[in-house]
Amino acid sequence: MRIRTLLASQYFIYFGVLGIYLPFFNLYCYHIGFSGTQIGAISAVRTLATALFPMIWGHLADRFSARKPIYIACSFASVMVWSLFLLTADFWPMMMIMVVYGILYAPIISFLEAFTMDFLGTQRRDYGRLRVWGSISFICVVVVVGRIVDAASLNIILVLILAGSLLRAALSVRIPAQLSPAREPTRQGLRLLAAAPVAGFLFAALLMLASHGAYYAFFSIHLESLGYGRTLIGVCWAVAVAAEVLVMILSPRLFGRVSLQSVLVFSCMAAALRWFTLAATASLPVILATQVLHAFSYGTFHMASILRIDELMPAASKTLGQAANNAVTYGLGMMVGFFGSGLLYEATGSSVLFAVSGIAAAAGGGVLVWFRPQPRAR
Repeated sequence: MRIRTLLASQYFIYFGVLGIYLPFFNLYCYHIGFSGTQIGAISAVRTLATALFPMIWGHLADRFSARKPIYIACSFASVMVWSLFLLTADFWPMMMIMVVYGILYAPIISFLEAFTMDFLGTQRRDYGRLRVWGSISFICVVVVVGRIVDAASLNIILVLILAGSLLRAALSVRIPAQLSPAREPTRQGLRLLAAAPVAGFLFAALLMLASHGAYYAFFSIHLESLGYGRTLIGVCWAVAVAAEVLVMILSPRLFGRVSLQSVLVFSCMAAALRWFTLAATASLPVILATQVLHAFSYGTFHMASILRIDELMPAASKTLGQAANNAVTYGLGMMVGFFGSGLLYEATGSSVLFAVSGIAAAAGGGVLVWFRPQPRAR
């Protein structure tokens, strides 16, 4: 199997599984009787583990040249832990399972991004055309699984996630060893994480991803409370990712004409508009229109973030850099977003929840402007 095809398959399955988890796992928890606070908490502990452990895994991978072994081991171990969800529907056992699962699942996406950056080399701005396979998979899965859930029950998502994760783990053993870097010291990388350009970018990214907590945790529940069915919920998610696919296909042209800084700031403003609009409407056409903004609130922001952290970190610390980006954004940022959303949903409902998300996204854009890169000396 060609390296490009292998990496594309990893993205395809990873985000296909995510296309089951994000729209339907919290809905599953809701239907087995969990409160909004409990749903926010169980989502938050997974992202807490994702926040704490990617940098540990990343440092170990760079220090001992062990990126591939860690990637494979965590892939298989996380599958085994996920299977325990089939044995219980009680809150505290599920919390404990999610903590362990989050620790083992933490390095998967950041390591995959690092493998991809190594493979692309000088063609890094073509990243979107490889990553797009994950988005295509997400679209297909959310529509198909929405129909399956309508016809069967929400319990089936646990089995589907288990099967997809096992397939991705089996393919992970074929990643070539040469995509893992040689052993080099990473102290320079650790110091750079605390420097103003990197720290400012990571803080802005944290705010941006925290603003997405309400969307990922409660968007499906919000739609169901408005009276929309699960098939339509799947369609809404699919529209968002279809817009993301389009912008990823066009990404080489976009990044060839627009600076990373401009893309990042514009993405934050698009997210703020999206969340403020969701807070103010129950109209299906308007909701579908806000889903198109996912192309910018997630698509362009994600691609520009991967490129920015790769640009800022030295060659010896690429895995650490991607792990730090993933830990701060999809880890700490999403943890804050999930847990805060759970508390706000219980107290105020979804409209105020999305309004607060809009404020967070706009604040992220402001931080990016404040820490904008300085022009290089000639």
